[in-house]
Amino acid sequence: MRFFVVCPGGLEVPLAQELAEIAGRPECKALGAWVIDPTPTSPTGGVGLAAPLSAAMALNLHSRIASRVLLQMAQSPYRQEEDLYKLASGLAWEEWFTSKQTLRVDVTAHRSPLKSLNFATLKIKDAIVDRLRDVTGDRPSIDTAFPDVRVQAHLTSTQVTIYLDTSGEALFKRGWRDEKGDAPLKENLAAGILSITAWKPGQALFDPMCGSGTFLIEAAQMTLSIPPGAIRAGMYGDDAKPSRLAYRPLVTSAHGFGFQRLKPFNETTEQKRWVDLKEAVLAQMLEKRKQYPSVDALKISGGDINEKLVSMFKGNWQRAQLPDQPAVRQVDALAAKPPGGISEGVMLLNPPYGERLVIKGGRGQDRASAQNEQYDDVDEPENRFEMNLETGRQSAKRSSRESLKKLQAQEEQDPKFVEFLRQFGQHLKDDFGGWNIFVLTADMALPGQLRIKESKRTPLFNGPLECRLFKFEMHVKRPA
Repeated sequence: MRFFVVCPGGLEVPLAQELAEIAGRPECKALGAWVIDPTPTSPTGGVGLAAPLSAAMALNLHSRIASRVLLQMAQSPYRQEEDLYKLASGLAWEEWFTSKQTLRVDVTAHRSPLKSLNFATLKIKDAIVDRLRDVTGDRPSIDTAFPDVRVQAHLTSTQVTIYLDTSGEALFKRGWRDEKGDAPLKENLAAGILSITAWKPGQALFDPMCGSGTFLIEAAQMTLSIPPGAIRAGMYGDDAKPSRLAYRPLVTSAHGFGFQRLKPFNETTEQKRWVDLKEAVLAQMLEKRKQYPSVDALKISGGDINEKLVSMFKGNWQRAQLPDQPAVRQVDALAAKPPGGISEGVMLLNPPYGERLVIKGGRGQDRASAQNEQYDDVDEPENRFEMNLETGRQSAKRSSRESLKKLQAQEEQDPKFVEFLRQFGQHLKDDFGGWNIFVLTADMALPGQLRIKESKRTPLFNGPLECRLFKFEMHVKRPA
């Protein structure tokens, strides 16, 4: 089978590395041969691979960086909408789902000659509905909010590819985030950034502006070998019911992944493989708990000036099935010190974009409000499989540029924010010698504001917002 694993823009290389690691797991090797496409050298929105059908279960369970796992159903040249109808109507949809299940169809395009993607979407939807009606005598209903089955089509200038979405809701929705809208940083982007930093379990990790703890929770789960899909896979039973606000389908469905609503995955053989995948994970998790018996052993810690966000972090940590309480305290970033006096480690932070950093909690209130506006139930387009590039890319880019200019203008007009960055940069020089500092920001001028020269900058997208991950290597001060 052919798959395309979608990821946030800029994370194709870390995703390819992660896919190789998943394919190399003994229980995944046992499923059959995996052949991962060459690592993309330019942004592609994801990575393709050939693997057995069962690989969809392993990918959805284990991939921390993926947004979706798409199963390719067909690919063909096309010239007009009728070609789309012909291709889609020729597929045996009845072998994958029933007419009693609800359906959603999405179409994206890059340089497609078709005038209307809405019409293209309608033709594919009609083809699927007509096929099921002809075969079963009944037709599925359309549900754009909570569909049982998602079909995705992508158009290039000459080719159409049709996929079944095996993920359902986007995979960054892990199931542990309870507070709706409590952070703008998506979990899979945080995981990809951790990969870019080259941080490894057992190494000190510190976030002085941790907010609701996305970076730190992803790192802790990685250390303890807790797969990102553990809660959605029901691995904790009634002890860890997913939050009703964590992601939408569990409000109305007992299944956490799209493949669980597809016929082939409910066959006895596939069900046995699904159980085996989860049992292998549980055994590994038990071993890691012995290796890291306490929070202190994790060497993962954070702080934030806002008490409400610290409380959110603690709640998310517990729902993510992590031990005890997180090593976090309410503290101003300018007063934060290396945890435990450690002389080297990784600091990773995602400061508020252009928000005023007011001491004594004012910043935190502004930050929480801004986060609520940026993170909601609507999946922001991240790449060519989540938005129409032909009609949407320019507007998205323009929106990002305008947002960035607005943010930068706000910062330029806010002397308190500029002064905070100067003080924070000096604080890093004075107290974090020997540490590698990584900052995700939409402010391209951040190094100058910190008065520190970056050693590396990596382009990334946080939803539609173009960002940079800056790396700063802090040198140890020599005694006078």
